[in-house]
Parts: sequence; structure tokens; C-alpha cells
Amino acid sequence: MSRAERLLDLVQLLRRHRRPVSGRALANELGVSLRTLYRDIAVLQAQGARIEGEAGVGYVLQPGFLLPPLMFSEEEIEALVLGSRWVAGRTDGRLAAAARNALAKIAAVLPVELRDGLDASTLLIGPGEAAAAGDAELATIRQAIRSERKLVISYRDRDGADSQRVIWPFALGFFDRVRVVVAWCERREAIRHFRTDRIRALTETETRYPRRRQALYKAWREAENIAPQ
Repeated sequence: MSRAERLLDLVQLLRRHRRPVSGRALANELGVSLRTLYRDIAVLQAQGARIEGEAGVGYVLQPGFLLPPLMFSEEEIEALVLGSRWVAGRTDGRLAAAARNALAKIAAVLPVELRDGLDASTLLIGPGEAAAAGDAELATIRQAIRSERKLVISYRDRDGADSQRVIWPFALGFFDRVRVVVAWCERREAIRHFRTDRIRALTETETRYPRRRQALYKAWREAENIAPQ
């Protein structure tokens, strides 16, 4: 591993920790000696990285630092390309366009030798079905999630019964065949899952729901025994 790669790995490792992490733990994860770690931290600090802490106490990276030029490993580039291709083929048009635009922006600041890897990636996404709901519906749902606003939906359940619901959407799951909104349902007074292909109509309200999106997501994850991502 080159020194540049090691410095990048150190920055990425520090970014994953919000609280100070010991030099020994950092060195062990990077597979280097403590002496090498201390030298690398000094190099990053000299380049402008706001790494606070000291030996025996721990280190934390304050936000706002980027290593110029932007660097990725070959596997990270493959992950970006594969993820972008999946989004382009499995989500609504606006999200697909956003994925392609994001990849283009990344390519613009990559060194030439890494930029070529974006176009040369041969990891492919197999054929899939189009989104069950139209672009406008999925975009509205995503907007309601971001702004933490209630949705009024007309919903048809699996038995064909229609109902009106007021929901607090906080997550949207994309599967190969269906898209599922995870939301608090005021009618049921519980978290429920709503397939987007069964939503007959929806309206975004101006009313913010009373709980934070992340709190609802955490409660749902714990109830479903889903590991953090």
C-alpha cells in the first residue's frame, strides 16, 4: 500500500468515528505501527486536516477536510458505478438522473487513471421491472420523507379494500418487484408498510409530523431487528 493510499484510509477511518479513537486502535485497523500512525497524522495535519487529540488520549477528525485530489480505490469505484447503475434501472427518473449526475461530478475531479475506471467497469445490473409507482408519486414520497410531512393516501390492500390513510413516511424501500413506503399510520396508530403500486392517489400536506424521521426509523429498525447500515 502506498503512502497516499494509507493517508486516504486513515482519513476515511477517522470520518467513521464521531468520538476520539485511540492511536493503538487506528494503527491496528490500518495494519501499521504506532510510530507510522503518528507520522501520518502529522502529515495530514500539515496538509490542513483538523485532527484533534494526542497520543494516549485519542484522535478525532473535525468535518470539512478533503484530500486533494479526490481518491478512490478500484473497489470503491466499482461500488459507485454498480450502485449508480442499479439506481438508474430500479428507481424513478429523477433519482436515476441524480445518480448519473453525481457520478459525472465525481469523474470530473478524479485523476485520469481513476476516471478511466468509471467507464471501464464491467459490473452490470440485470434486467428488472420498472418502478411500480410513477415518477411523480415516488418523487412526492421522497420529498415528504425529507421534509417530514404527512401524506394523505388512498390505499387498496391485498384483499382489494380501499381506505383513506394519513401517514408519516420516513423510509422508502426499493425491491426488485415492488417499492414499499414505511410510515406511521394514524389510523392504525402503528408503523405500517405500504406498497406503492397499491397507492391509488396521494397528497403531500403542509403539516409536519410530530416525531423526527430518524426517531421513527430507529424505532422501526429495532422492532424489526434490523442491523444498522
